[in-house]
Amino acid sequence: MNFLVLPGVYAPQDDTELLASALQEEAFPPRARVLDVGTGSGALALAAARRGAAVTAVDVSRRAVWTARLNAWLTRLPVRIRRGNLFDPVQGQTYDLILANPPYVPAPNARRGPRGRSRAWDAGHDGRLLLDRICRDAPLLLRSGGVLLLVQSALSDTERSLQFLREAGLKAAVVRRRRIAFGPVLRSREGWLRRRGLLAASDEREELVVIRAERVP
Repeated sequence: MNFLVLPGVYAPQDDTELLASALQEEAFPPRARVLDVGTGSGALALAAARRGAAVTAVDVSRRAVWTARLNAWLTRLPVRIRRGNLFDPVQGQTYDLILANPPYVPAPNARRGPRGRSRAWDAGHDGRLLLDRICRDAPLLLRSGGVLLLVQSALSDTERSLQFLREAGLKAAVVRRRRIAFGPVLRSREGWLRRRGLLAASDEREELVVIRAERVP
């Protein structure tokens, strides 16, 4: 499906596709409650809605919220879309499935904080500006048997995400891996990443991973 993407909104890319492939493997009943946090264009929210789930999508960007609403209208799929910071708009709610494709790229100018379009990818000096919050807070919103599907770069410490989620009592593992060519953002900071040791001299591709974390009944 082709998605409408307004200027300044993160367009579906390899990480979206990788997370969507993991979503397709999940078995959930009709009307399962699904949360897509950091929805962007709404691609993942609509994929879940197409399977009959009751979907809520959240994004901090006004443009992303309008983009997701337009795509939901164009596809005639019912998705509840809210603007807010991560889980703030859904406090007190619980879900069978949470999808998360947050910013995860380490940024050299992290003190200023991401602005404009860069909010879709810049994630602090270690790439974990939002990952730590998701790994801490998402387990609180999962029902018994509920699942979190999270995509991130290996540059932003996959093992730390797994540790956070396991310490929260979830059964967590990497279920998808894909190596992709460096995009414009990584190419622009490749030297900095290599100097920090996040990219080895032999690394010519970025590794993306999908983590699946389940609250075991």
